[in-house]
Amino acid sequence: MVIAGATSASGAAAARMLVTEGAHVIAVGRDDARLAPLRALGAQTAVCDLGDEASVTALAARLHADGERIDGVLHLVGGWRGGGGLPGQTDADYRFLEIGLTALRHVTRAFWADLLASPASRVAIVSSTAVARPLAGGANYAAVKAAEEAWARALAQGFAKNARDGGHALRAASTVFRVRALDGLENELARAYCGLWSAAAPDVNDRVIDLAGA
Repeated sequence: MVIAGATSASGAAAARMLVTEGAHVIAVGRDDARLAPLRALGAQTAVCDLGDEASVTALAARLHADGERIDGVLHLVGGWRGGGGLPGQTDADYRFLEIGLTALRHVTRAFWADLLASPASRVAIVSSTAVARPLAGGANYAAVKAAEEAWARALAQGFAKNARDGGHALRAASTVFRVRALDGLENELARAYCGLWSAAAPDVNDRVIDLAGA
């Protein structure tokens, strides 16, 4: 499985828990030095600019050539910029935040066939309670997170349609985790993501889950 944008505290917590549970984790980020602690945890690492489509396509090709097939994606690419009310929502800040959506699109398209072929695949994104109650000072952020949620829900519909058209039970799920702030919830996020495999796909596909503290 792939942790996209793995060099954060959340990425380390997820990698540690998933490796402990026996998963083969591929931690992806832009900086090899920052990926080194994840290798120490037992994860395979890969350097890739997930905001660049050609780079993601090349990464998928390398992994497939090595015999890897992806059955999970935890999307952690993102950040925060805000403030200044609506006039303070600059294009520069929006472009910075938009990388999260762009990376999600690239990664899920590149591994779509793998996710459909898996007997149990799970995709999850980390969104924000700001989607439900956007504020002027965080309008850029809320707009991007809302778009990411829309993409995640489109994945869910695609998984359901594939199962229906193929005449088989739903095996894949796309889930949205919402938080107000992720600081302090890194281990809870890791547990929640690992727990998706313990649930039946229909129970977690196209579901929004608020993590504690949200």
